[in-house]
Amino acid sequence: MNNQKSKKNILIALAAGVMVLVLTFSMFVGRLGSINAETSHKPDKSFAVINIIGTIQAGNEGTARIGYDHNATLKYIDELMEDETNTGIFLDVDSGGGTVYESDEMYLKLMEYKEKTGRPIHAYFNGTACSGAYYISCAADYISQNRNGWTGSIGVIISTTNLSGLYEKLGIEEVLIVSGGNKGMGSAGSEMTDEHIAIYQALVDEAYDQFVDIVALGRNLTEERTREIADGRIYSALQAEKIGLIDKVQSCEDAIAYMEETTDSEKYYKQLYTLTPWEELMADMEAVMPKSEAEIAAQLVADIHSGVPMYIVSRAF
Repeated sequence: MNNQKSKKNILIALAAGVMVLVLTFSMFVGRLGSINAETSHKPDKSFAVINIIGTIQAGNEGTARIGYDHNATLKYIDELMEDETNTGIFLDVDSGGGTVYESDEMYLKLMEYKEKTGRPIHAYFNGTACSGAYYISCAADYISQNRNGWTGSIGVIISTTNLSGLYEKLGIEEVLIVSGGNKGMGSAGSEMTDEHIAIYQALVDEAYDQFVDIVALGRNLTEERTREIADGRIYSALQAEKIGLIDKVQSCEDAIAYMEETTDSEKYYKQLYTLTPWEELMADMEAVMPKSEAEIAAQLVADIHSGVPMYIVSRAF
């Protein structure tokens, strides 16, 4: 009886595995077809559509579905500067932000593109364009947004986790060998002192001042007015338009049509990812495979409480 049960469980597991393979392969083939359709023809004159989708951070997150590869995007903008057929850049944004360093690096690269070429940059906000994503978009000459989108969250956050109570309950003792009194600040096994908090606050304040300067310059606002609206809150598209954070509430199709009209050219999208088909398939399989509660908790702690300065919207959203 037990043998029959075991065989049945094995067959069910195999069937589930085959279904996952079929599903991910179908997803991959479908996406591959759309990519080929988008990249098969480059117009004589065109503006480049660049995705700012997902978390803004270094490296590739492991799957092309994420939509953002920091290093590949920087390299592509360098190529566009030398491309005489290029008429501008259209940022397709759907991101809650990311790290301070990478957000600023992308912003500076876009500003370099504008200074070197004199060509326009437009940004379109989809569902979310907050914090670091808004920071990057301040390089744009024109910003529009979907009427149901959210933007803003202008500010900086550093988050760490104090697990000392849990460690004590589990009988875990953290041992730190440090070179100075502040070297181990932010450690999960110890409480932060007032001095540690003050050090982190100084870093946050400096990054925030930089953010305020970027918004004031990009949106032609005074520093005082920028600080009034840059209190970390999220704005709806209509609210953002009213206070000058965006230029217009419109559909993506209308935003593309506006850039086509103002540049007298067509859009062009180039796939930037370098994953092989096998890597794509494995990444898709990993994405749909279930994770244990322990794995999910560990990932959340790693992502949210890294101690790294972030231009990112609250993870509650």
